[in-house]
Amino acid sequence: MHPIQQLLGALGGTKQPTGLPLFELLESACEGTIIVNENCRVIWISEKYRPLLGIADEVEILGRDIEQIIPNSLMRQVVEGGHPQLLDLMKFGDRWFVVTRLPLKDRQGKVLGAIGFVFYDELDYLRPLVDKFTRLNPHQHFHQQGKLQQGSKQKVRQTRYSFADLVGNSPTILRLRQQALRTAQLDSTVLLLGETGTGKELLAQAIHNASPRTAAAFVGVNTAALPDTLVEAELFGAAPGAYTGADKKGRKGKFELAEGGTLFLDEIGEMSAAVQAKLLRVIQEREIEPLGGNKIIKIDVRVIAATSRNLEQRVAEGLFRADLYYRLNVLPLTLPPLRERTEDIPLLCQHLNQKIAEDLGEIPVTVTGDLLARMSHYHWPGNVRELRNVLERINLFADQGWISTELFGGLVPVIPSVAPDEGKPEIPLLAETLAQAERQAIDTALNICGNNKSQAAKRLGISRATLYEKMAKLNTAKETK
Repeated sequence: MHPIQQLLGALGGTKQPTGLPLFELLESACEGTIIVNENCRVIWISEKYRPLLGIADEVEILGRDIEQIIPNSLMRQVVEGGHPQLLDLMKFGDRWFVVTRLPLKDRQGKVLGAIGFVFYDELDYLRPLVDKFTRLNPHQHFHQQGKLQQGSKQKVRQTRYSFADLVGNSPTILRLRQQALRTAQLDSTVLLLGETGTGKELLAQAIHNASPRTAAAFVGVNTAALPDTLVEAELFGAAPGAYTGADKKGRKGKFELAEGGTLFLDEIGEMSAAVQAKLLRVIQEREIEPLGGNKIIKIDVRVIAATSRNLEQRVAEGLFRADLYYRLNVLPLTLPPLRERTEDIPLLCQHLNQKIAEDLGEIPVTVTGDLLARMSHYHWPGNVRELRNVLERINLFADQGWISTELFGGLVPVIPSVAPDEGKPEIPLLAETLAQAERQAIDTALNICGNNKSQAAKRLGISRATLYEKMAKLNTAKETK
């Protein structure tokens, strides 16, 4: 009996599926096959698919979410929508694959899971087919130029990160990854919220890489680092001789450089009121007017904005335009601080250590239990960026992958536990102060809203799921309503 037939029977589907000969034909012709159940957990993978994905035989795959194995997978869309994806291009690492995804249904039409086939990993063999595919999907036109032309292996403004770099198995990260993967397939504006160092640009690049715009440019700009006098020219470009010292041929702005791709605007909350007004018009009208010019240029760019500020508060204070906020806040994603997902620190250390060791040409440091325990008890105000800096210092001082207890004691930050001087008031730890403030805010919101969790979450500016997580963490017990 064919493995697919056995699995369909185990799933509760048809004993003799009429499409089985097609499945056998597809699997025999393809380079790899994978099957997920209705919860999008892997229940089978062909032997030849593992090496194609770079997954060792000893790594356990069965039972894991498909996005943990293939971060950019769209199998969840097939399961949830019940519609096949007969021809698609999937990126895994630095490679591209032609794939087909089919829903698995019982006789009543209920979706039991999905099956995915990888047919080729050398796209040049499929040039005629992919050319036809790109004509059907305008944004895929860039695959032809960036991926299929002979001798052209470099994209304009290549990105460094994908969803494989969004490391962690905590509930908040798994939920964020799932939301971001869905967001990647849409073309609306995205707003990334989170403290400094949480990985907002990493997530922006991952969304771009998993989107139909992936082969076009990803252009990032930190708006807070630009003087007000230069922001307009940087974003929208400048006509020839627009200002003293301007290029005689004119200058393209970031929007033009990102044509067909993604523009990442970091620290959007720091923009001046004048630039906010012009940005709003560009997002609404999809056109720009270079500084000092009178020519209107149509643009096709997806905007991903990010901020570590509370934009709602800045709107209330009159520092940020409400209409721009609503225009940006179409698909909001919140990145959790590291102190709220300390269970991810071991995985993050393993992932970051490997990258740091490759950069240094050294053996990755072995992170011991004592070291992990100390890291887990630190509050990480700089989040993942601070963790990487600490790991870099550890790798620099390590000897053949090992570091002494004496050395790592001075390299890994710890929460100070020095007793206060006599006669002076005790200063509470920042984490305790923040927890107390959050607990008080949640209790106040619940009391005002009559213990209605949905209304309280809206008043607090967080999702209902985040509210429940914080209540459990802070031991805030209220009856569910």
